[in-house]
Amino acid sequence: MTQRERIRKGLLFTDMTEGLPEERLRGKELVYDFNQTRPSEVKKREEIANKLFGRIGKDFWIEPPLHLAYGSNIFVGENFYANFNLTIVDDTTVIIGDNVLFAPNVVISTTGHPVDPDLRNTGQMYAFPVTIEDNVWIGSGVIINPGITIGKNSIIGAGSVVTKDIPPNVIAVGNPCKILREISDRDKKYYYKNLKVESN
Repeated sequence: MTQRERIRKGLLFTDMTEGLPEERLRGKELVYDFNQTRPSEVKKREEIANKLFGRIGKDFWIEPPLHLAYGSNIFVGENFYANFNLTIVDDTTVIIGDNVLFAPNVVISTTGHPVDPDLRNTGQMYAFPVTIEDNVWIGSGVIINPGITIGKNSIIGAGSVVTKDIPPNVIAVGNPCKILREISDRDKKYYYKNLKVESN
């Protein structure tokens, strides 16, 4: 079985053969180019992003700096915004839906290492896909672990560490991240604490 097949099946793998180091280097070179653009070089960043990511939808915006392992394993929907310092370790697939917002310093890692130190010292690792569904907002400093799905419309509060799947239509916070409450009709009237949305 090839290392790429092992990755797809969630088995332990090593990433130093089968062209994987070359793919990572390609991704890091493109990330470097992306991060070196001037703020006014919007078109240039778009061109680099189209080469870097597996897919990006329209209205795609990432504030540099950006940090990725490969880039090619990340598939992003429409109307995506990520603030400064997004880090994605994409040894396997990361799927990001439409209308997703990332605050600064979000980390997504599809990859982990065995608990046993002897096994870990062999350089083996595992990777499980991460899915962020439509209309999700990820707060500042959130860490999303391997194999996680965050359901549509949900919000992950700043500083949370997501270790389990989060269902749709909830606000979840903490370390480990837990559901705080469901999103409700009240949220259509109040945008922050007791501050009301102005009626037109």
